[in-house]
Amino acid sequence: MAKYINPFSDWGFKTIFGQTANKDLLIDFLNNLLTGEQEIEDITFLDKELLGEIQSDRGVIYDIYCTTKNGEHIIVEMQNRAQENFRERALFYLSRAITRQGKKGERWQFELKAVYGVFFMNFKPEGMAHKLRTDIVLADRETHEPFLDKLRFIFIELPAFQKKAEECETDFERWIYILKNMETSAEALLFAKNPIFRKLAAITDISALPEEERDKYENSIDIFRDNLVVMVAAEKKGKAEGKAEGKAEEKWNIALKMQEMGLPIETICQATGLSEEEIKNSRKV
Repeated sequence: MAKYINPFSDWGFKTIFGQTANKDLLIDFLNNLLTGEQEIEDITFLDKELLGEIQSDRGVIYDIYCTTKNGEHIIVEMQNRAQENFRERALFYLSRAITRQGKKGERWQFELKAVYGVFFMNFKPEGMAHKLRTDIVLADRETHEPFLDKLRFIFIELPAFQKKAEECETDFERWIYILKNMETSAEALLFAKNPIFRKLAAITDISALPEEERDKYENSIDIFRDNLVVMVAAEKKGKAEGKAEGKAEEKWNIALKMQEMGLPIETICQATGLSEEEIKNSRKV
């Protein structure tokens, strides 16, 4: 039985990163993510409905929306499987956070606070380089000089991280290692000496959860697993359909070549398993 919660379930992710009582965990993670750029002292959680989200089955996605003490907006999102137009969706959310800063009246002169999007991807995304971290900024295409620091996308591909516990060199890497392994390996939290990880261990220890919270977690993990089953089934169906289509296409290619060789339809039928009617009615005859 797992000792620590699954951080990729709805309840688990929000418990770690989305509660005011535990905001020091999110602050620590973000400061390690943005090392050398800025130091976040405090955050305030906002209602993510302010982003104008349409409620629907979004493929097991959990969002955290907050602002820093200095007014920067940060959206933290976990996505467990690929979603159509994922990058467009990320742009839409961050753009909403930008436009919400607008104020009526002549005195407002477009003084914008930075908006950051931190997107955990528990899968290998299509169309992106397979690496742990991808940073997207506004920059000159030719010189790569930064154009504006008000919009930033940070994509974290969890499957790309393969380091062992003892190989982690920074607390950011330890964060990623822990998130990937905490449900299946007690070592994930025990090896870390940082006090923030000790707090993480305390609040995610299943045996220490009050009964009501444990029930919420179990319900959340059931939903998480049900969605994964649906996802795996859909992927298998897609692969099976693709394989069947590939075999059908191969038959038609063979039939075409045999027709070009002038072989009789009866012979083509025997070789490919296609019916005479299928061959005659095809555009390849």
